[in-house]
Amino acid sequence: MAPQIEPHQHTVKRAVSCCGVGLHTGRTVNLTINPAPANTGIQFVRSDIAGRPIIPARVERVVDTTLATTIGDGRNKISTTEHLMAALRASGIDNAVIDLDSHETPIMDGSAGPFIRLLKTAGLHRQHALRKVLRITRPISFVDGDKSIRIEPYDGFKVSGRIQFDDALINEQRYSVEVTPERFTKEIAFARTFGFVEQVEQLWQNGLALGGTLDNVIAIHWNRRSILNEDGLRFDDEFIRHKVLDVIGDMALLGSPLLGHVIADRSGHSLHLGLMKAIIDNPQCWEYVTFQKKGESLLRHVVQSAQTTGHRFAPFFAPVGESLAAPQACAM
Repeated sequence: MAPQIEPHQHTVKRAVSCCGVGLHTGRTVNLTINPAPANTGIQFVRSDIAGRPIIPARVERVVDTTLATTIGDGRNKISTTEHLMAALRASGIDNAVIDLDSHETPIMDGSAGPFIRLLKTAGLHRQHALRKVLRITRPISFVDGDKSIRIEPYDGFKVSGRIQFDDALINEQRYSVEVTPERFTKEIAFARTFGFVEQVEQLWQNGLALGGTLDNVIAIHWNRRSILNEDGLRFDDEFIRHKVLDVIGDMALLGSPLLGHVIADRSGHSLHLGLMKAIIDNPQCWEYVTFQKKGESLLRHVVQSAQTTGHRFAPFFAPVGESLAAPQACAM
């Protein structure tokens, strides 16, 4: 039986707010996380636009994966969702309405740590409705050239990552973590985003990353042996830990907690999207389950699967306007 599964949905106990700068615009962004009824999911509201358009945080809403994950409704968008989404998922928040007055979430310190602190201030409110958990029953993979990502059956939620760069600072790094609120906060949440100095300078020239500073990005020196941040690294392997953070945040766009082991090899946002599409395209490889407590035990109930419905039952997945390699069917 899956460990540490909380059967019931949760929202925040009270509204909490923060402000910061947008990574690309450099403008101040105000963000408020509000409680929401059961089965709402995570929804973003653009409070700076007339009519306050709502953009659900769902994989079918992904419109771009360049540099960060961006969701939209065709006219409006929200970019850099992954850090906040990772904090929400790891904190056990199923339902929330997030007001913000910009098209990007604040970058804060480049990690999910400030959002974890904010959510602890908000508190958790247990709701009567049961969680619908997406349980992987057969391996599913997505490959793009020499990069790959897959998810395998697992009695919990685990993420393993590997990165490799041709430099003395990063070289090859690996990290694997069982994603629980405690381990996420201790090992993953405070790992910051990173970039090479010359790449940041090029982004500035193109009018991007205008909010990027040494306060919110690890800047890797031209010599590839050191970083420009005077306070140094928070972890010796902070780079791969942040990549694991991104996986958690992007996979949260599936809209349900996951039971599975994600294994990412030099992946990024586009590969995360490719895996989510492959999951949706292969409903015979997973099922929706709920859990109920009976004494000290958890009883698992299958509520929806390809076997019970006999046809595709996943959410409709809209085209995202970018070319990706064809998803691979799940293994037998």
